[in-house]
Amino acid sequence: MIKDKFFVVWLLLLTAAPTLAASDWPVTAGSTPLPEVIAQASPGDRLLLSPGRYRVNLLLDKPLVIEGQPGAVLDGGGEGDVIRIVAEDVTLKGLEITGSGRDLTDMNALIFVERSATRTRIENNRLQGDVFGVWVDGARDVHIINNTIQGNPDIRSQDRGNGVHLFSATGAVVDGNEIMGTRDGIYIDTSNHNRLSNNYIHHLRYGIHYMYSYHNEVVGNTTDTTRTGYALMQSKFLTVTGNRSKNDQNYGILLNFIVSSHLQGNTVEGVRAGTSRINGGYDVGGAEGKAIFIYNSQFNTLQENQFLNSDIGIHITAGSEDNKIFNNAFVRNKTQVKYVATRKQEWSHEGMGNYWSDYIGYDMNSDGRGDTVYEPNDGIDRVLWKYPIAKLLLHSPAVETLHWVQRQFPVLRPQGVKDSYPLIRMPDSVREL
Repeated sequence: MIKDKFFVVWLLLLTAAPTLAASDWPVTAGSTPLPEVIAQASPGDRLLLSPGRYRVNLLLDKPLVIEGQPGAVLDGGGEGDVIRIVAEDVTLKGLEITGSGRDLTDMNALIFVERSATRTRIENNRLQGDVFGVWVDGARDVHIINNTIQGNPDIRSQDRGNGVHLFSATGAVVDGNEIMGTRDGIYIDTSNHNRLSNNYIHHLRYGIHYMYSYHNEVVGNTTDTTRTGYALMQSKFLTVTGNRSKNDQNYGILLNFIVSSHLQGNTVEGVRAGTSRINGGYDVGGAEGKAIFIYNSQFNTLQENQFLNSDIGIHITAGSEDNKIFNNAFVRNKTQVKYVATRKQEWSHEGMGNYWSDYIGYDMNSDGRGDTVYEPNDGIDRVLWKYPIAKLLLHSPAVETLHWVQRQFPVLRPQGVKDSYPLIRMPDSVREL
């Protein structure tokens, strides 16, 4: 009985004992080597790096905060990873990180986050290198926030790494970063339930590139001067809202084998076919400057998006059926719609169609919808797509006669896209973008 009382008192004293506070470790370049300071620090401590260049290849195996003052540079000397994180709850903040190895096969990265490194935070850093910026290899709940990641545009695009590479990651948040000059800005492979938001991605191959990933959010990002803004492939249940593509070549948004996804409130502007080798790579043959290209994708919803001033507004093909396309605006595209298939497509939903800047119908009952359907393509278009040299005859009397015959005798018109309720005015939800 007495022993039990002593045990209870001992337990109460133990639980009431104050937790040791985390310590700050000032670190100066040229003094105690940074790996030695890390070895001496306790979990939860903070290392404060003064300005200077630190030649390191760090392995972080305990939860630490490493924070740099302006001018604190971690340099890997061209070998391996500059920082490899294996512990949970590591934070890197305010650092300049450069000089990783250049072996793509070994996945050399400026920061490599291993599967065990749950809740890693990478904030307000500047990363510059030849291969991968941040590689997240299966870790959960990683936050990559407000960093600048710059690749090397003097290297061929295919020989660079990606700015942020998520492999088998869950719960990641990639927000507010600027990424430029890498291969792809953000590459997501076999990763579910992640959020990419408010990133500015420019002058590279693909801005955001999805492969084999489910239930991800892509919100409020901007791509500029890429070869494809948003390359969404082999994925399901994506939410793509409020993003912008401007001055991208070949494709603004590419949907390739995308299923059950929702695209809303996005703006794609000024997509042109590639005319030169940009960003260290080659043009995509047949891309033709499409604001959005939908290939073998089904059961998706596109609403309140704006596609404008591009070579082609929307190209849909290869079994891309059963998609809901309504309340969008297609404005001043050289070709509004390119549809290559034989099945009729209705592009309206519950009496709501899309706005087409080249629609010339009337609205006699003032309900905001045109009185005649919008059918952008006919048999002549199909011939021109198949035999581009036939464009030489585009304005010939014979071609004009064929256009007239198809208008007068709709039974001779091939199956294609039809918008039964075209909007007379651009939707307010689109004008506000």
